[in-house]
Amino acid sequence: MKLSIKLILVVFLLTSCDSNKKKNQEVTYSQEPSNIEASIKRGKVVYQGMCTTCHLDNGKGVPKAFPPLAGSDFLKENQDKSITAVKKGMNGKIVVNGTKYNSVMSPLGLSDEEVADVMNYINNSWGNDYGEFISPEEVTKVIKK
Repeated sequence: MKLSIKLILVVFLLTSCDSNKKKNQEVTYSQEPSNIEASIKRGKVVYQGMCTTCHLDNGKGVPKAFPPLAGSDFLKENQDKSITAVKKGMNGKIVVNGTKYNSVMSPLGLSDEEVADVMNYINNSWGNDYGEFISPEEVTKVIKK
């Protein structure tokens, strides 16, 4: 029984998080400095194209499979790790809101601008109020650490 659930989860992961969806997104970036409202708007487009399959439109995730982003203590307390996860993927055990997760998040192939935008969207959606504006330059610094 447990093996079949794990197998279903692996198949779901392999087929659901398709970084090819990125190619169909219409997100534009200008040379002007971004403001938080514009970044959140762009981030919503990235989130809807890349993240909703696992974390859902409401950010609540899938219990025991994919952690919630809405009201997430992990996200709030681990911004650098979250930025790295969005950019490079993540695997292994984490605890979110007292629940253990041990899934795989594949790298999504996002640019630093897209990572900043999606983090700004997540940090300011579903009642979240986590941190300050994240710039593409900050993403670059976090990834280089």
